[in-house]
Amino acid sequence: MDYKQVLEAARGNIGPYCKACPVCNGLRCKNQIPGPGAKGNGDVAIRNYNKWQEIRINMDTLCENVTPDTSVELFGKKFDLPVFAGPVGAVKLHYGEKYTDEEYNDIIISGAKAAGIAAFTGDGTNPAVMQAAAKAVTKYDGCGVPTIKPWNIDTIKEKFALIKDSGCFAVAMDVDAAGLPFLKNMTPPAGSKTVAQLKEVVALSPAPFIVKGVMTVAGALKAKEAGAAAIVVSNHGGRVLDGTPSTAEVLPAIVKAVGDDMTILVDGGIRTGLDIFRALALGADGVIIARPYVTAVYGGAQEGVKVYTDKLKAELADIMSMCGAKTIADINAEMLF
Repeated sequence: MDYKQVLEAARGNIGPYCKACPVCNGLRCKNQIPGPGAKGNGDVAIRNYNKWQEIRINMDTLCENVTPDTSVELFGKKFDLPVFAGPVGAVKLHYGEKYTDEEYNDIIISGAKAAGIAAFTGDGTNPAVMQAAAKAVTKYDGCGVPTIKPWNIDTIKEKFALIKDSGCFAVAMDVDAAGLPFLKNMTPPAGSKTVAQLKEVVALSPAPFIVKGVMTVAGALKAKEAGAAAIVVSNHGGRVLDGTPSTAEVLPAIVKAVGDDMTILVDGGIRTGLDIFRALALGADGVIIARPYVTAVYGGAQEGVKVYTDKLKAELADIMSMCGAKTIADINAEMLF
């Protein structure tokens, strides 16, 4: 398969909300939940995508002609490129009847592992979502990052118990999920966390803890104070609050504030190897891509995941060679216009 074939196949499997668009830019699915869209008018998902496109890069071919090395070490593990598949839960609600959460997690984690990367897994109001994630992460030798919602502490302890023996190399919490409509007024409750509450969660975590959903310097400093090993600069794909800036806009300031102390990942509208290069040049250590990997799963299962990952890797390597970067560590802000 090639990526075009993956997209074509996905359109017959993924309905009714996601359209498996040729360009996943948030336009067709805005103001639409369930599905990949957004609460409100959907302007943030669109802004996420557009702001990456505004960043220009400096070409420099007066350098040694070598094959770039796209590999990177993060969280003590080596990956073929600095990309993670993003967390997705409750797939029947959002993406149709083709897969259960258990089936989806098995495909995305095994496909990611075969492609030389790793996947974050999702969570949901149904406990079976995290149970399926834990099962898949364990099955594939810990090649995944279980991601829990910002539940109350008793529920978080239950989630940690499910994943403590999975071998996962990190655990994440998408704190911005507090804004998801279907988590409002839930029993048990889910919502924002104070630094003290987050510190308790970090202390209980069975693996290095990642705070996903940081959009300000103040938020990054709070995550650092709580003892998090890493953050994800993220606005939940534009799904939780209209009117926020894009992740590309806030990333540089956050990197400047905590980049020497924490691993920084970023998501939101990243779709190509060029977008990955832009994010790394702005200071991120790696990126998370969610919606296109969902399309890849529905369009080709494990093969679809590999096809999309190979596409990203080839694009990133080509851009690195055209900008004089031999390794990921060579990518820097001077390569941006």
